[in-house]
Amino acid sequence: MGPVRARFAPSPTGYLHIGGVRTALFNWLLVKRHGGQFILRIDDTDSERNKPEALQPILDGFRWLGIHWDEGPEVGGPVGPYFQSQRLEGYKEAAYRLVREGKAYPCLLSPDELKAEREAAEKSKRPYIHRGPGRTLAPDEAMKRVLENKLPVRLKVPEGKKIVLEDLIRGRVEWDADLLGDPVILRGDGRALYNFATVVDDAAMRITHVVRAAEHLSNTAVQLVAFEALGAALPRFAHVPVVNEPNSKKKLSKRDMAKFVTPDIKAKLMSLGHTAEQIAARDDLNPATVAFYKELGYLPEGLVNYLGRLGWSLDDHSEIIPIDQMTSNFSLERVNDSPASFDPDKLYWVAGEYMKSLPVEKKLEGCIPFLKRAGVWGENESPARLEQLRRVIVAAGDRLKLFSDILQYGLPILASQVTIDEKSFAKRVTKEGVPGHLAAFVEKMAALPDFETGTLEEALKAHATEKGFNPALLIHALRVSTTGIEVGAGVYDILSILGKDEAIQRIRVALAKAGQA
Repeated sequence: MGPVRARFAPSPTGYLHIGGVRTALFNWLLVKRHGGQFILRIDDTDSERNKPEALQPILDGFRWLGIHWDEGPEVGGPVGPYFQSQRLEGYKEAAYRLVREGKAYPCLLSPDELKAEREAAEKSKRPYIHRGPGRTLAPDEAMKRVLENKLPVRLKVPEGKKIVLEDLIRGRVEWDADLLGDPVILRGDGRALYNFATVVDDAAMRITHVVRAAEHLSNTAVQLVAFEALGAALPRFAHVPVVNEPNSKKKLSKRDMAKFVTPDIKAKLMSLGHTAEQIAARDDLNPATVAFYKELGYLPEGLVNYLGRLGWSLDDHSEIIPIDQMTSNFSLERVNDSPASFDPDKLYWVAGEYMKSLPVEKKLEGCIPFLKRAGVWGENESPARLEQLRRVIVAAGDRLKLFSDILQYGLPILASQVTIDEKSFAKRVTKEGVPGHLAAFVEKMAALPDFETGTLEEALKAHATEKGFNPALLIHALRVSTTGIEVGAGVYDILSILGKDEAIQRIRVALAKAGQA
């Protein structure tokens, strides 16, 4: 295979969608495998639907994922991307050239006449296939009418032939040209339609492979006609199946993904300062968007790994595939031709696998912004405080799958005030006999020569044996007394990280609450 040039062309009408990123990733992997160029082209010609505020999250999302584009016009710094809104004259010139060559013509019918034509076809139950009277105009006359009357321009679809596509994923696809109407490629005000603008750009940018979502297959017949009319080299097409909702045959849609914001996720988002109203209303706090995973502290490498495996496989068993291995082995031949199902639990597992191998210092660096947002970490914390956080991260171990998980395992230790879960407190601390055993053990803790985990564990086991109770009784009580909750890191780790003075102080506060001073 020669030099590969592929592109991804999102519209800035909303946040970066998981399905779109998977398609962009396949394009990026293809060009990296073959030493080509990946082009990002923003389809912003629909001024009515564009959201200027949606552009930056698209660019930020790609940069965060490490999917970097290779070329484009210089715009105040880094290269590109291309913007179709800055290329409008090129589309107009291309359409006018086709009119002059007799391959396109002015639409002579008014909107009302077109509507009547369409309604007549519907009434007679026949397909609506528009072939305008302007088809028969001589090129010079056609061009004159376009310019003088500012008429829309239609592309002439050839009659009496099959339009054939050899798709790299779906195989051979055919359309009957006689069942296709002549599409408008240029509006009367000079703005190009999507199906024409994308072809003009693909030709100008020498795109060799168009890898895109299967929903664009319906556009392809008209685009093939446009490529032929322009005399441009035809790229290879590959239409990637859609991504479906978890355990569903329904396409993954932002509008339907709110149901996957579980109570745990909602609580985590709220701990980051988001209100319930924001979570319900904001596009970027939705599991169908890339911004959602960045917000929760997923490692981008894990998300890329998961998306790469969503419809593509290296072999019949590999799940964790580093990006260099994915790049060196990617091929469209191994892209599945049936829809893939998005699985949030699988993604979470993959994220955890990547977090396992991350050095502690990198985990520290990634966790601190979440602690700052939660209000328990300052700008210039002491070395002792940093060491305390490092110990929290080590104690959390493999339970730390996302950077935001530090809120679950770190906040109860690092916060200056313990927030008690009353249900857990009643169950674990005020239970009959527990306050007395806890008060007695605190005195033994105070006398320990050191406060390391091994010493604490031996002391608790010895105390439990001496008093004749199961150590688990106090393990739960100690965790709730010192952190306010039942789940978290190992209790001996918690006590040691807090240090003797702080741990004992917290337990005595809990005992006072339980009525055992």
